[in-house]
Amino acid sequence: MVGPVRNIAAAIVTILTSVSLLHAAPADRILRGGLVITVNPAQPSAEAVAITEGRIVAVGTEADVLKLKGEATVVTDLGGTTLVPGFVDGHSHFMSLLDVQTQALCASPPAGPCTSVADVIAALERLKARRAIRPGGFVMGFGYDPDLLAERRAPTRQELDTAFPDNPVILVHVSGHGAMLNSKALALYGITASTPTPEGGVIGREPGSNEPDGLLFETAFLPIFAKVPGPDGDEALGLLEAGQEFYLQAGITTAQEGATMKHQLDLLRLLADRGKLKLDLVALPFITEIDAIFGGKPPANEPAYRHRLRIGGVKIVADGSPQGLTAAFTTPYLVDGPAGQKHWKGELSFPQPVLNEFVKRVYDGGATLFTHCNGDAAIDALLEAHRYASGDDPAKPRGTVGIHSQFIRRDQLEKYRAWKITPSFFTLHCFYFGDTHVANRGRAQADFISPMKTARTLGLRPANHTDFNVSPLDQLFTIHTAVNRISRSGQTIGADERVSPLEALEAITIDGARMYGEENSKGSIEVGKRADLVVLSANPLTVPPATIKTIRVEETIKDGTTVWKRPDGAVR
Repeated sequence: MVGPVRNIAAAIVTILTSVSLLHAAPADRILRGGLVITVNPAQPSAEAVAITEGRIVAVGTEADVLKLKGEATVVTDLGGTTLVPGFVDGHSHFMSLLDVQTQALCASPPAGPCTSVADVIAALERLKARRAIRPGGFVMGFGYDPDLLAERRAPTRQELDTAFPDNPVILVHVSGHGAMLNSKALALYGITASTPTPEGGVIGREPGSNEPDGLLFETAFLPIFAKVPGPDGDEALGLLEAGQEFYLQAGITTAQEGATMKHQLDLLRLLADRGKLKLDLVALPFITEIDAIFGGKPPANEPAYRHRLRIGGVKIVADGSPQGLTAAFTTPYLVDGPAGQKHWKGELSFPQPVLNEFVKRVYDGGATLFTHCNGDAAIDALLEAHRYASGDDPAKPRGTVGIHSQFIRRDQLEKYRAWKITPSFFTLHCFYFGDTHVANRGRAQADFISPMKTARTLGLRPANHTDFNVSPLDQLFTIHTAVNRISRSGQTIGADERVSPLEALEAITIDGARMYGEENSKGSIEVGKRADLVVLSANPLTVPPATIKTIRVEETIKDGTTVWKRPDGAVR
């Protein structure tokens, strides 16, 4: 009966729309001449959309919607392209816009140019020359993946010392959870043979000694990450203003800053108050910053955007990265740990009692909790902290989000459903790190990463994300990986967890909006919602699944206004 019921509902919508348009005022803008995918089950598709004062006022046939055309109405001919809701970012790091503009891209193809240690060093050298970095100035790169370099390792401390004898170097791992430092950088941060390895962290040591080899991960890297030098003041504001085009050209109309420090929030407030944000931005203060950000008061969401910026929750990190071998599991990795540890399971970022109290502070304040958790042990820890902080009502809707939730077990998914926790998955891992996960965790666990299909079957509505700048901002490739689940080498990573193109589109539109509690104003093309829209070069629901990744974003529309459009003749 589902099909007939939907058809009747769509017919009713069409009739009511036609009647209401007879007496409506002229629209500011009408988009016509293409296919409209609404992501609204009651009216799955349409021919045209009308917009007034940034809101959608009509969705329907071209003939009906054009009844709202007045003398001042701007009519946009879509030219046979496809209109979809604006993409809602399930998780990324907006402040990484500074990194991608001021650091060397050391990722491997297709995300970057590096296939060897020599390539990584060359990229750092080009950065030093381009930015005219003087002796003593930091040389920084991001995105290196030792599993994809010809040598199957990172540049050593000694190699970085030789290439940059007068500069401290920080080379950030593709996961963002650790880095290689040269001797000058280690000295600047006081990392020596006598520095103890902190709980939840990794300090690599030279063979047969306690001398640091340059590798720092998790809680050993976090204090350095918080102090990494970078642009500030007007330079930072200019880079953020210009850099948001990375998001706009990806069709993203609502973005996330996924682990916000106090100084970063101050910058974002200034950017927003100057009217420079062209998209909505949800900031998630990092748990260690909440006293500074909230002035000692309990953490709480901001219910409304101020100049396109709002605090939408609090971020906690429970473990590390599976590709960095620091995610926390209940069973050992199939390979040694990042510092050569045997029978390595990874570690929680914080002991369970600390995590419990963190979550309780967030819940007691009424803020939405966003917890990074990759391995199944970290997901167990999140569930235990949730149970502890929830008292006698763990099923009370709180909007809690398990960011990544990559290696979640089915029993944990069932707990998510029972306790109303939403996963924000990361299906791009199937391509970028799927082969690595098979080697490190085995076929069975790798095939169940980001289990979109099972989650939806259980009644969950997962979001999906890029975790920029861990992977590039590419929403069509995000859809592609959810539908195809093919690795770099061509392996299928969990065929049973493939979803339909519509389900994959929902994950980055209406389900992303639902994750933020904004589903009544965003995420689908419906009358009354904000006119956040994306024009695509082709229909992702009907092209061959293997070609979804080739679809281009042609135009991004925020509140009815075009904020980015592909230049004529430009290629992707």
